[in-house]
Amino acid sequence: MVAIVDPDEELVRRVGQGDPAASQALVARKLPRILALAQRMLGDAAEAEDVAQEAMLRAWRQAPKWRPGQARFDTWLHRVALNLCYDRLRRRREIPTDAPPDRPDEGPGPDRGLLAAETGARVTAALKRLPDRQREAIVLCHYQELSNIEAAALMAISVEALESLLSRGRRALRQALSDMSPITAPKGDGR
Repeated sequence: MVAIVDPDEELVRRVGQGDPAASQALVARKLPRILALAQRMLGDAAEAEDVAQEAMLRAWRQAPKWRPGQARFDTWLHRVALNLCYDRLRRRREIPTDAPPDRPDEGPGPDRGLLAAETGARVTAALKRLPDRQREAIVLCHYQELSNIEAAALMAISVEALESLLSRGRRALRQALSDMSPITAPKGDGR
């Protein structure tokens, strides 16, 4: 068996020993990515913050018991965050609503223009319509920038199964966004 090299091992050990500086460093290192993962999976900033906080709380509680060598801490933390997201997504399905809740626009800032905001909103909406496993694969590989091997391990599937999910997800996104044309730079007035 190959030993797993974990860049977070020393930091997690120090968190487990109650080192406040290590706890701050762990939060600074992991919270932004976990928050981004939850926002992309849930499409709701408030719920994403709750999930990210709960995942970090679980990391803090697990740190004293963490045994290096079985899995990378980052992989475990992503799995915890994904499980928390799926719990919330299941609860959403159990409570039907007449209209979707109001939520802030998660597209690019206003300085990027209305077209960019509309494009971002359409991509987010198309991503939310994907089946959960396809969305998870795309979020992990494209937004969280995990390798196919890391994402497959996190999802507990083979790399081939992950690539199949990615392919189906990309195809569904292309189809959902097929009416959008690439943005081109404005041309001169020809004078």
